[in-house]
Amino acid sequence: MIVTKQYRCIHSSSCLCTKGHLSEDAIFLVFQHLNWNPRLIATLSCVCKWFDDVAKRVLWKQFCWTRAPKMMLDLQSSGSHSVDGNWKALGKLLIYCSGSHQGGLFDIQIPGHFVHRTRFSRTSGKSFLLSQCKTDVLYVSDPCEHLDQGEEGDVGFFRGIFKSFSVSRVRRMLIDREAKLHPTELCPYCKAKLWSMLQAKMIPHSAGSRLGAYDDLIEYYVCLNGHMLGICKLLPLSDSEESFDVE
Repeated sequence: MIVTKQYRCIHSSSCLCTKGHLSEDAIFLVFQHLNWNPRLIATLSCVCKWFDDVAKRVLWKQFCWTRAPKMMLDLQSSGSHSVDGNWKALGKLLIYCSGSHQGGLFDIQIPGHFVHRTRFSRTSGKSFLLSQCKTDVLYVSDPCEHLDQGEEGDVGFFRGIFKSFSVSRVRRMLIDREAKLHPTELCPYCKAKLWSMLQAKMIPHSAGSRLGAYDDLIEYYVCLNGHMLGICKLLPLSDSEESFDVE
């Protein structure tokens, strides 16, 4: 793949990059050899705005396509050349559990962290949609388990992304129900504002069965770009193993 060359730094005149740096072609080949290592992509993004721009346009896109090719193909099958939000946000969503902090969305202190591997399922996503929204496409991860959290018990964090969220039935229903955006918290992946699906009364009972969680202890949010993040209290394994539908 040959990417468009851009040699002009988009940083300030005092930036060292004005003295010259690698071409996008060279950066592409280096990171291809590194198998699009997300930690190194994140490090490169911190060098200057030019490198950050290359990472957003090229490197995070290649990372997403390498890690989840079938999912990326489906997300773009509507004809759009970019997913909702941006590639950096989607790349982070694929590999990062956002956790939570006291006084935040879920009011529990569990630090965010990278995850080695996560399965995202379109079939699982159906369990998080009301019957009126079943034509929407939502990919949802398996819960990232954080066990023995004191009084909270076993906690699971899950995340997901809608295909073409701007024209989805879920978005239309949120607007029709005049759902309020969270006054302070933002999406940890793209910094967009968030709707509470619990407040909008749009969490179906099937979500609990899919997660292996208590039905009344599930909460999740959807941002303006269609990223989803949620928390649940997991059932003991003996209670949930029959109801959790594994693909």
